[in-house]
Amino acid sequence: MASNSKVKSINQIHFTKEHDMIRKSVADFVKKEINPNIDEWEEAGITPLKELFKKMGDLGFLGIRYDPKYGGQGLDYWYETVFLEELGRIRGLGLAIAISVQTNMATPAIDEFGSEYLKDKYLRGAISGDLVGAIAVTEPAAGSDVSALQSTARRDGSCYVLNGSKMFITNGTQADFYTLLARTSDEPGYHAFSLFVVPADLPGVHVSRKLEKIGVWCSDTAELFFDDVRIPAENLIGQEGEGFIYQMRQFQHERFSLLPPIYTAAREIIDMTVDYLRERVVFGKPLIKRQALQHQLVDWITEVECLKQLSYEIVRIKMAGLDASKEISMGKLYAGRIFNSMVAGCLRMHGGMGFMKEMPISRYYRDSIGLGIGGGADEVMKDVIAKLEGF
Repeated sequence: MASNSKVKSINQIHFTKEHDMIRKSVADFVKKEINPNIDEWEEAGITPLKELFKKMGDLGFLGIRYDPKYGGQGLDYWYETVFLEELGRIRGLGLAIAISVQTNMATPAIDEFGSEYLKDKYLRGAISGDLVGAIAVTEPAAGSDVSALQSTARRDGSCYVLNGSKMFITNGTQADFYTLLARTSDEPGYHAFSLFVVPADLPGVHVSRKLEKIGVWCSDTAELFFDDVRIPAENLIGQEGEGFIYQMRQFQHERFSLLPPIYTAAREIIDMTVDYLRERVVFGKPLIKRQALQHQLVDWITEVECLKQLSYEIVRIKMAGLDASKEISMGKLYAGRIFNSMVAGCLRMHGGMGFMKEMPISRYYRDSIGLGIGGGADEVMKDVIAKLEGF
């Protein structure tokens, strides 16, 4: 009882009753609308995002921070953090990522730099859940090195003509629009790229194939091709040539959005493992009584709490209007590292049952593999931190 009271008092440092109302609404939605279907969506290799996002939009979940003028709730980063934390209770990380694409990857640049037209049509549509968004940056030959991308968008009268391809695009097979980065100049440097909103139904936009992955099965991932796609010039986000800068800022929203679901899911996995160890009797004792296992669990709990507190520090930095790029990069690096190790260890603690596809821990294990790759590989995060440290 004392432990529960302590947790409650600690939470009250950052969260109010209003935050708790949002938390309960999201938690109830995950419990009733998502988790009962997650096994089916995992087996299908796709989640019906149009139907799911419309339900979420109707409840106000897809525009926590965005301007009420476009259907958002106009709340702050702490409310967004509550929302993201509860996404970590989804029993499949792929869907938490798919939702974050809508809220923290495909829309921030439209919100921050887009014209009134783009906000009214695409931001509003994404917030309401009437439109599914995707972020289209990565290419077959340009992943972490964004400056190496080869897709081109050349101005031709009232349009830009887009040619090229994009790879590993989350929500790609179902998206109604792509927030897409393309080269608009042959000049060297970072001012040769522009960011566009590309409607998926434009002639020349092709979903080449749905990619089959080791994990995050319920999240569809696509390879896209663009063949002389005529993008209306009004779909340019901000100024021509500034897209690379806009995308770098958007990456910070993206990478932060991964942290709260990870530390929430991590604690859920630890609790699940403890429950299993309490029930599993070996040599006359429940496995949870083994000191070696207790110590390993405590190490993981400590690491997860460190990630959580770093994430809260990032929120405080963002709330102060300061740049959190270094701290976000550290969080992304640390999250992938501890989550991979912890999930693998929890799977081993499940013994032979952990190796069974039907067990939730095996799904988390599959899903964990990509965390050190997607959204910026671990090595890229180290390069970013080294640069910001002045090395």
